Amino acid sequence: MPTREALRLAIEEGLDLVEISPNADPPVCRIMDFGKFRYEESIRLKNVRKQAHVHNRAVKEVKFHANIAEHDYEYKVNHVQDFINKGHKVKLSLQFRGRENAHREIGFEVINRVLKDCAETCVIDMEPKMMGRSIVALLGPKTGKLTSQLKKEPKKDMDADDSLN
Repeated sequence: MPTREALRLAIEEGLDLVEISPNADPPVCRIMDFGKFRYEESIRLKNVRKQAHVHNRAVKEVKFHANIAEHDYEYKVNHVQDFINKGHKVKLSLQFRGRENAHREIGFEVINRVLKDCAETCVIDMEPKMMGRSIVALLGPKTGKLTSQLKKEPKKDMDADDSLN
């Protein structure tokens, strides 16, 4: 349709003639309320930014030691659960010092105990594994999609002997 005729139709309707694809042959135009379109586009972009903010949560790290006292352990586990409830991912790390390296199974027991204590509020994103002188595990918050996957195939607890390999 000729441009003048399209413009006349848009004016009759009280709308705008908006060029959608200028590089096409012939150019593609649409009759619409451009103010309403810009408003809806700004709302859509705001929601996209809000979702991006939710997905870009920081990874919090909680450090343990093999010979941690009971009260310190409970305090740190409470922090892990607080971070998980706020939607953050949590990196658990347990570093060995000196002769503690000879008894790595104690470190795996501590990390597996943390995983067991936090099992109700989180999912295991990365199983505990040795990285140099430390054991590292990654926990994430439970979501509806992840919860349904956990019901289908439950994760097994990792034995200390299996993880040393």
